[in-house]
Amino acid sequence: MMTEKKLVAKVNDKEITREDVLKFLNDMGPQMAMQFQSPEGIKRVIEEMVNQELLYKDAKDTNMEDEKAFKEVLEQTKTNLLKGYAFNKIVEDIKLEDEEVEDFFTHNKNLFAKEESIKASHILVESKEEADSILEKINDGMAFEDAAREFSTCPSKEAGGSLGEFGRGQMVPEFEQAAFAMEEESISSPVKTQFGYHIIKLDEKNEGKDVEYSEVKNEVEKQLLAKKQEEKYIEKISSLKEKYPVEIY
Repeated sequence: MMTEKKLVAKVNDKEITREDVLKFLNDMGPQMAMQFQSPEGIKRVIEEMVNQELLYKDAKDTNMEDEKAFKEVLEQTKTNLLKGYAFNKIVEDIKLEDEEVEDFFTHNKNLFAKEESIKASHILVESKEEADSILEKINDGMAFEDAAREFSTCPSKEAGGSLGEFGRGQMVPEFEQAAFAMEEESISSPVKTQFGYHIIKLDEKNEGKDVEYSEVKNEVEKQLLAKKQEEKYIEKISSLKEKYPVEIY
């Protein structure tokens, strides 16, 4: 691991330490930072930090901060930051007790129940004749995924026709009705919708069910926290409307 305060570069009078590099990596977020964990990656990060410092010094020396366009950007940035800071000040003191989180779950179990869902794939073509011909090829031994890649007009063809997992209400009614009535690993006859004719393969069926509190505790906490934040935000806005005149046209 890098030792803090050890110098790794210097641009004019500006020192760049290993601590600065660690902070730079941390600000990237874990997924991006993982790409730069090797010695070569660290070297690239240091080079980029040097490049940015060069740009900064040139901007200062050429008085870019005095330019009207920069001042406008700076003011808008300050405005947006202050709005976010003000919101965080409103909600920063909100705390959740274990009892109220569990009580919220008890009275809102329907919000956390796992709804019925399926995983399905499809092949989409323009005519029933095309669909019938493809279905015949599948029945004769052609893999569904290969048929999707070769014949389907849907972008899902690149994934062998896979549409992933979805629940009710996410697909057009004709498609949904047919798909949810199927058995796992079965393949449908052509189904007509506004998009054309679909051959559907049901990959997996997941029945809806209630869940235990321990399974969804983190999600319950997030929902309750968001609810309390919204309530406090609305309360604050209501008081501010009494302080500052508002007219909406």
